[in-house]
Amino acid sequence: MTNPLLDLSGLPRFAEIQPDHVAPAIDTLLDEARAAVRHAEQLDPVSWETFINPLDDAIEKLSRAWGAVGHLHAVINTPALREAYNARLSAVSEFYASLGQNLALFRQYKRLADSAEYASYSPTRKKVIANALRDFRLGGAELDDAAKQRFSAIKAELATLAARFEQNLLDATDAYSLDVTDEATLAGLPDYTLAACRAAAEKAGIAGYRFSLQMPIYLAVQTYADNRNLRAQLYRAYHTRAAEFGPADWDNTGLIEKILALRAEMAQLLGFASYAAYSVEAKMADSPETVLGFLRDLASRALPHARKDRSALEAFARDELGIVDLQAWDLAYASEKLKQARYSFSEQEVKQYFTEPKVLAGLFGVIESLYGLRAEPDQAPVWHPDVRFYKLVDAQNQLVGQFYLDLYAREGKRGGAWMDDARNRRVRPQGTQTPVTYLTCNFGAGMGGKPATFSHDEVITLFHEMGHGLHLLLTQVDEYDVAGLNGVEWDAVELPSQFMENFCWEWDRVQAMTAHVDSGEPLPRALWDKMLAAKHYQAGMGTVRQLEFGLFDMILHHQRPEGVSVLNVLEQIRDEVAVNRPPEWNRFPNLFSHIFAGGYAAGYYSYKWAEVLSADAYAAFEEAPEAAAETGRRFWREVLARGGSRPAMENFRAFRGREPRIDALLRHSGMAG
Repeated sequence: MTNPLLDLSGLPRFAEIQPDHVAPAIDTLLDEARAAVRHAEQLDPVSWETFINPLDDAIEKLSRAWGAVGHLHAVINTPALREAYNARLSAVSEFYASLGQNLALFRQYKRLADSAEYASYSPTRKKVIANALRDFRLGGAELDDAAKQRFSAIKAELATLAARFEQNLLDATDAYSLDVTDEATLAGLPDYTLAACRAAAEKAGIAGYRFSLQMPIYLAVQTYADNRNLRAQLYRAYHTRAAEFGPADWDNTGLIEKILALRAEMAQLLGFASYAAYSVEAKMADSPETVLGFLRDLASRALPHARKDRSALEAFARDELGIVDLQAWDLAYASEKLKQARYSFSEQEVKQYFTEPKVLAGLFGVIESLYGLRAEPDQAPVWHPDVRFYKLVDAQNQLVGQFYLDLYAREGKRGGAWMDDARNRRVRPQGTQTPVTYLTCNFGAGMGGKPATFSHDEVITLFHEMGHGLHLLLTQVDEYDVAGLNGVEWDAVELPSQFMENFCWEWDRVQAMTAHVDSGEPLPRALWDKMLAAKHYQAGMGTVRQLEFGLFDMILHHQRPEGVSVLNVLEQIRDEVAVNRPPEWNRFPNLFSHIFAGGYAAGYYSYKWAEVLSADAYAAFEEAPEAAAETGRRFWREVLARGGSRPAMENFRAFRGREPRIDALLRHSGMAG
């Protein structure tokens, strides 16, 4: 088989995939999927084996091949790959949009639901059918031909606009550099940051240090650089990316308005009052008003703490740092200095202990203690030399699943951290297809022969993404459409990821995942006690910042007053909940890829929504620490294993024995009472 994208017998052949493979492979798989759809439309009678299984087969092939292309587009973006991706993006988007509008398939699912054999179906199969019928209605299957055509065109255009939004952001990030030769300008910066910037300058053939907007560099400057002008310079560059201040071709401003208008039109075609109302139809929350009420209730609890945080920071910056006009580019720097003064430790000091080999061993140890599974190195073709591959096996050495780990930032790689599936679980005639997932971060790599070191926040990020991965890897659902994350309500998707973060705050586990990069000594208990004392540091400010994003997203998609600009909507929300106001030239919306290029449109609230669930779930371990293994197996059985085979609230109730409560979240955030 000459085209590696057409070989779906095993793992993706990343070492062989080239941009010119994309068009012929995707065209072939689209043709096969369309043929399967035509066959399914005409089946009589319909049954699970003759209707759903063959349809799933064809669609899964396309999804896996296109998923590999999309993954490469995100992690090794090149001009040729981008061109190949964009050239087939509309066709793939149109195919999936047409599935949701296919009235003939809709009728076939209804026939299956009305058939004699339906009564004998498992609850999982019944859930597949119920989800499909709902999604056909949400996909426009009941629209007339003209409206259906318009709906499909909107879906395709939205996919193209989202890709452009992300590409503009990537291009603007990669294009920026700041060269510094004056050593005095670099005061306060960690050695690992200086080494990375020196290496970048050497690679460019220049003297001194080259700064980029890659997250490890940008955050280090904002947090540690004593030179206020350097902080301000990088802050402005970072927060004006993909806006009107740079090349017009990279400006996301117009894309935002187009995306919002198209989403509103799409929702209107289906009879919804807003895109937000359309979005929550398949989520746990029952209405946008419920979401807004939840966010504002949490804001009322967090704002007193946030205002206290801000006042303390202003006083410290004025009295100890001589900063009388605390600006956005001073926040991280002053916050770190105040933390050091208040708790007598620095994040730089902590970071030296979290070395990559120990952190990974600690992460894998948590998985083994909770679920009895071992993570072991495995072999697979990869897209970059830094990428590792692992397998999860049970006590009988049986394969449960596999995962790729791509930890480091680099040019051509999308920012942030995420998990995606390479292959989902399915039961096939020849046996069970085990799941495979991608886990991607953007940390700084090791330098000078030393291993990479992570901040505690980066360790939490890694655990978070592994939580998403475990949601896919530990599914025990046999039906593809509700296995893993398939069919899971969007506002419940963050439950397993945020749940995993809690184990980064258990002393025994943390000590086991530390070894100083130079001495090899584990994290001292005295330093850990300081970290623990600082756990709730600025929790109020952090909470209202997330609520600001969630409210902005929901109001943009639900209650945006006519004629009010996106930036003015954001300013009004800041009037309501913010304690830190960025400068007027800050273009945060142009960077907000979660809602304009990701899956979080009218769903960003789900981080906080799921945090209530995850904090309460972890409280079960706090209540019975001696039974952690038993509780872990129950969490696996009732939450992770279930995938989308039953509603997320039923999963939670089965695990906790009751409805979720907000108390644990407030306690974990230091805002109880």
